[in-house]
Amino acid sequence: MTRVLRMIARLNIGGPAIHATLLTERLDPSRYTSFLLAGTEEPGEGNYLALHGRSLARLEIVPSLGREIRGPRDLGALGAIVRAVRHIRPHVVHTHTAKAGALGRLAAWLCRVPVVVHTYHGHVLDGYFSPAKTRLFVSIERGLARVSTRLVAVTPQVRDALLAHGIGARDRFEVVPLGFDLEPFASAPRGTRVLHRELGVPVESRLVTIVARLVPIKAHEVFLAAAALVAPSRPDVRFLVVGDGERRAELERMAGDLGLAGRVRFLGWRADLAGIYADSDVVGLSSRNEGSPVALIEAMATGCPVVSTRVGGVSDVVSDGETGLLVPPGDDAALAESIGRVLDDSDLARRLGVSARTASVSRYGAERLLGDIDALYTHLLSPAPEAR
Repeated sequence: MTRVLRMIARLNIGGPAIHATLLTERLDPSRYTSFLLAGTEEPGEGNYLALHGRSLARLEIVPSLGREIRGPRDLGALGAIVRAVRHIRPHVVHTHTAKAGALGRLAAWLCRVPVVVHTYHGHVLDGYFSPAKTRLFVSIERGLARVSTRLVAVTPQVRDALLAHGIGARDRFEVVPLGFDLEPFASAPRGTRVLHRELGVPVESRLVTIVARLVPIKAHEVFLAAAALVAPSRPDVRFLVVGDGERRAELERMAGDLGLAGRVRFLGWRADLAGIYADSDVVGLSSRNEGSPVALIEAMATGCPVVSTRVGGVSDVVSDGETGLLVPPGDDAALAESIGRVLDDSDLARRLGVSARTASVSRYGAERLLGDIDALYTHLLSPAPEAR
């Protein structure tokens, strides 16, 4: 039996947590025993398992592990991870997210774990930090790449961006797209108006929705500015902001300042995303950077048209004009124009939605992900492993 120890900085609501828990729960239990180490969430981030009322066997929480750099706490987290590695004696350590990737790979190297894999769900090397801090993080990632058996990128764009920073070599990278249980999304009936009745909005209202953490990189101010351009000529449209985070109070004030009071609803985190996407007429995303955008993948699986900024791995998920519409980052006028096109052209909306559902379900299903990771581990654990 192959023992796999996965690590993630925190199980906050988002793609990495979904990905890591799916692999831990469902990777062939007749061949793998999977363990998961996770840190703690920042205020307002929410916990993926708690949101959905779920628990996970063989999950260990390391309280000192989290997203932020905290000096002595990080040394404590490294010690806890080393102890876990020595206790479990994994054949594979597989890390997710930057902090867990750094501490987990260092612990695996110290403990001489045979196979060390890190998945980049995106990266924090563009648009997050100052130039000096970015250079430091690039240097750290270059060093960690040298002690990794394989580097996994969720999209070709993420891989290419990392290579451009001098992180790893092309032959050490694998591109393994995200995978999710998309059946609840694909089977959600569209247009039930259940959400309209819950929110107390007219059933004939059309809904434009964004699902994302309320943090700077998601650029909600661009979405709200676009909403302010869409709203005057379309009084039947309402805008929904699903998610939570450090910017919530600021964004609520911004919505009021833009004259959107009564037109924008902030819903916080929701467990019923399939129904939200299915009752939405458009799902938008205004990010400045993305790895592989989970909200778009899920919305597409319901057949909802999507409009997004063309950043990071978005163009690997959305084919412009075929499965959604893409606009330049930071351009609220272009975002508003594309949202308006979908709202005003029912044939376009229908065509985008049908194509999006087909593409999302075929590319990002759970079974495809499980097969890809099984094949990767099998290859790396073969009797003649490649030189590190």
